[in-house]
Amino acid sequence: MLDDILTPEERALVARAKAFAEEHVAPHAARWEWERRYPLETIQAGCRAGLNTIELAKDKGGQGLSFSAKLRAFEEIARHDFAFAFAMMNHHNAVARFARDGAPAHVARLLPRMIAGEVIGCAGLSEPGVGSDFGGLEMAAVKVDGGWKLNGAKAWITNAAVCGMSVIYAQTDKALGYRGIACFAIEADRPGFHREPPFELHGGHAIGVGGFRLVDYVVPDEALLHPPGRAFKAALAGINGARAYVAAMCCGMLQASLETAVRYTQQRRTFGQPVLDHQGVRWKLVDAATDLEAARLLSYRAARLIDEGADAVLPAAHAKKFATEMAVRRIADCIQAMGANGLRAEYPLARHLAGAKIAAYTDGSIEMMNERIGVALPQVFG
Repeated sequence: MLDDILTPEERALVARAKAFAEEHVAPHAARWEWERRYPLETIQAGCRAGLNTIELAKDKGGQGLSFSAKLRAFEEIARHDFAFAFAMMNHHNAVARFARDGAPAHVARLLPRMIAGEVIGCAGLSEPGVGSDFGGLEMAAVKVDGGWKLNGAKAWITNAAVCGMSVIYAQTDKALGYRGIACFAIEADRPGFHREPPFELHGGHAIGVGGFRLVDYVVPDEALLHPPGRAFKAALAGINGARAYVAAMCCGMLQASLETAVRYTQQRRTFGQPVLDHQGVRWKLVDAATDLEAARLLSYRAARLIDEGADAVLPAAHAKKFATEMAVRRIADCIQAMGANGLRAEYPLARHLAGAKIAAYTDGSIEMMNERIGVALPQVFG
């Protein structure tokens, strides 16, 4: 298990994340869904609990812990709600990225408010017509005196419903392709920022997904995090981690689904015996348990490689492809094992199924993982 290589401090963090989720997320996750709302007050409680500073350097006010510790903490949170875990993770990542790459004066002014949860962060990559094709961004950035003028729209952005700061990517010269992309830290309270209404979904409302438009939005030079030629590479550097922790979150959801299904099928009796004793049901749950073990091994391997600074491109792609595909299938199997009761709101399975489907798209769809792995086939097996 990954926990075996964590430090005592990191294992304590995982335990705190688990306790936080049981107290603050589990009792409210269903209500967030039915009310179609973003749980800002719980995100802020997560900030007070330090869930947004796990990887943040100690000299910036963080805990300076490993990626593996962060992954395990959020796997525990996702057992109760993927959407909340993903929203909290995105804020955490915005905090760490801004603290690492921002200009000192800009960081000094804004970072304390992000750590406190007064300003929620997000990453502005996807656009209305651009998803996985990151090199095709349409948001334009033009150099002006003392800064940059930005125009364009972002869509499918986690935390967009409330974000006060976004790490966004924009194209400075389309002729340069991905080499023309630059990265900026923008603030929602500046002129030219127009927030779109949150998207109405069939699940995962706690993710706060939506978008915003920038209309002649001017940022000062200090808001440039990565200039053209470096921003694209910087964005890709974080994608392996995203794929690994999304895979781990899928493991958390399936763990909770299996626990629910096994308890139910032990208690529910049909034809004179517990439902779990029927081979057709039992073997489906056995398959789910085996897939859970395999997905965890893939996810944890990718996490260890990321912490070691090793090449995690393929391990992260394998983890995300397998974990997201199996989570959709196996959570559905857990619902099936419970019959129609598996869809009742008192159980979390339908919410986890929606979360697994969201996971199948975010940070590279299953199809994109197939392409990534496929490109490497000649080198690995040729």
